[in-house]
Amino acid sequence: MKLERVKVLIVDDHAIVREGLKAVLQIDPRLEVVGEASNGKQAIQMARSLKPDVVLMDLIMPVMDGIEATRLIAAQCPLSKLLVLSSYPEKDLVERAVASGATGYLLKHSASGEVLRAIHQVHKGAAFFSASVARMLSDGLGGTGGLQKGSTGTQLTPRQNEVLRLIAEGNCNKEIAKNLEISIKTVEKHRQELMTRLNIHTIAGLTRYALAKGYVSSERPKTEYELAQQSLPVAPPAPSVRATKSRRAAA
Repeated sequence: MKLERVKVLIVDDHAIVREGLKAVLQIDPRLEVVGEASNGKQAIQMARSLKPDVVLMDLIMPVMDGIEATRLIAAQCPLSKLLVLSSYPEKDLVERAVASGATGYLLKHSASGEVLRAIHQVHKGAAFFSASVARMLSDGLGGTGGLQKGSTGTQLTPRQNEVLRLIAEGNCNKEIAKNLEISIKTVEKHRQELMTRLNIHTIAGLTRYALAKGYVSSERPKTEYELAQQSLPVAPPAPSVRATKSRRAAA
């Protein structure tokens, strides 16, 4: 049986970074790099033609930056998930990227394993943030409203609180149903009720809300995917994106 792989489009204006990312992604046989773009405008054209499952997007690029490219790809290619990989942890950039349609934000010093996990998580529809970015979002959002966990205009039920926490931890409907011993249809119903009550209509939005209100810490429990990874044969350790770039530059 042919393995269905997650198609990834890499967008970065530095060829050496793209090469390093390709080397990292080749570790996982479930991932396939289908294209490379060196600026936002080229990324939009390639996203339209290649229809990637995940776009790994840099932010600071010539011709068109990653924020604008993210916004346009999210509008024109709704099936493609957008995961930012940037050197810049500034809060305004993170918020603009998320507002433009990114469902995850990684920093370029991330280890290769975290990049692989993030791609799989956003492909499943979950949000994924580097730990420091998640803490920043939590501090920023949690400090503005002064609300305690679960305190919204309409109180959430205990079951909705559980579902919200599991969504924010990156679990898919099947995993949530198994965890709570309920049907997948019941999970879908709870998720829709959450979105209606909170007036939040994306998984990334629910995740940001949960982080802000303290439902889940930035150090998430392992998902089924991450636990499964532990049972796979150990591959030779791959360099981080930054380490790959540094070594090639020194050569």
